[in-house]
Amino acid sequence: MSIDMKDKGVEPLITININGKYVLGVYQGKLSKYDLLLKYKQKDTSKRSGWTRIRTPKHIHWAVDAIIKMHYEKTETTRFIEFLIDEWDKNIKPINTEAERTALLDINKLIIEVNNEALKYPKLANKGEYSIKFLYLIAKLLMIQEKTNYSTAFMFRDLLVALKENKDIFKIVSTATHNGR
Repeated sequence: MSIDMKDKGVEPLITININGKYVLGVYQGKLSKYDLLLKYKQKDTSKRSGWTRIRTPKHIHWAVDAIIKMHYEKTETTRFIEFLIDEWDKNIKPINTEAERTALLDINKLIIEVNNEALKYPKLANKGEYSIKFLYLIAKLLMIQEKTNYSTAFMFRDLLVALKENKDIFKIVSTATHNGR
């Protein structure tokens, strides 16, 4: 299935199809040489094209979906968030070379990683707006994007910690929208 992900005439670096329900385009961003800009379309049968317009996922969208998942499956969602915090602390690194970006954006490796990780959270599969595969892929790429553009970044990690600690909705929204620390 080929979905047009050109945005304002710009082709993505890669396009990833997740479950035939989401198509994610990863573009060259403008904040740094290796900045990644994420945009996606979601299946929508009410649209003539069958897809939404191109959207940019924001931290707040990610957080709202995690809160919904937490409501239905607190233990499994907390485990997922703890995994992401651990990834942030130990494995997520900024992109510093073209070779690193090329390796990161290997579609086959990304899809295998996303599929394998999603299998660990089966109760989250049909909870919330986003599939766990899509949520994980977005989280991973947002973390890499943040660290690439500002290597001492902390915002996404702070958001994950706020979710894990069940902070009040004001704190979570403030963190997700860059309005509070």
